[in-house]
Amino acid sequence: MLKTSLLILLLLLTGVGFSVLFAKPANRQSTATEVNIGKDSVTKSSVPNINIEYLRNLKINSKEPDIVEELTDGSNYKRYIASYISEGNTVFGLLTVPIEEPPKEGYSAIVFNHGYIPPNQYVTTEKYIAYVDYLARNGFVVFKIDMRGHGNSEGTPTGSYFSSGYTIDAISALKSLQKLPYVNPQKIGMWGHSMAGNSVLRAMLVEPDIKAGVIWAGAVYSYEDFAKYRLHDSSYVRREPNPHYDTRDLDRGLSGEISDLREKPEEVDFTNDFWAGISLTQNINYLEAPIQLHHAVNDPTVNINYSRDLVEVLKANDKTYEFYEYPGGGHNIESPYFEQAMKRTVEFFEREFD
Repeated sequence: MLKTSLLILLLLLTGVGFSVLFAKPANRQSTATEVNIGKDSVTKSSVPNINIEYLRNLKINSKEPDIVEELTDGSNYKRYIASYISEGNTVFGLLTVPIEEPPKEGYSAIVFNHGYIPPNQYVTTEKYIAYVDYLARNGFVVFKIDMRGHGNSEGTPTGSYFSSGYTIDAISALKSLQKLPYVNPQKIGMWGHSMAGNSVLRAMLVEPDIKAGVIWAGAVYSYEDFAKYRLHDSSYVRREPNPHYDTRDLDRGLSGEISDLREKPEEVDFTNDFWAGISLTQNINYLEAPIQLHHAVNDPTVNINYSRDLVEVLKANDKTYEFYEYPGGGHNIESPYFEQAMKRTVEFFEREFD
């Protein structure tokens, strides 16, 4: 009798085990989201995250910046370390606010996007000091954001050319600034240098709330140009695998398409769906805001032809732009050209915000 009972119990337990292991989940919903790419709808997982249509379908938002630390004042403006949220990451930055009373409709503001700096060497209050000071002294709220993985910002420093992370950080910063009571949400522009030229223009194709954009020594507006001109940055430090990073974005940089671009560019078909979908110049029809470009002829890092080729595309598509070439100044457009370039930058933002 005892043996019979044990056998029945064993069969019951075995049946339960098999039912747990092999039963189909009830009413499980797919988590894939459809994105319209041309005539077809495809899942996000099959589309590179720098695809323009993919990004235009994202809902990007952020909360009002939190003031983390008050710094010493500038000449006529307050300085703070502030943070906001981008894709769940806490991103930090230097926030400047004019001391004078804000206009009734609020200050105009600029999201300031830094160029390539080795992430482990990045410090919020260093680099671009004169650039931020010039803009801040002229009455703008300036938010110089520390891209994900830089300084104390959370996230993986994925770069701009083959990942959407920095573009999303920039748009999230704009959304965050729009919630400040002393900022005019309709008068926010973007400034970007070098690598950030790519992320700023990409953001301008995606986010209609960007009122105007200024790019200094920008790079990689099309990947055909990248194949022709490359980049020559002696400060570049190759990323090593880090177990604390989320590597989903990094894996995109190892895809077959991008490996081909780096190793055998002469075989790449830049007209196929992949490259056409991520190219800024091939999606320039989405550009609505005016853009101003600056580039030094003697730039040793980013070939000036990146900017010249972009200008031809802007011109052919009847876009509103300004382009200034400088005979010297190098990659950072240093003095004696810096002052003229900054003056033009300020006047452009003031005119477009008016």
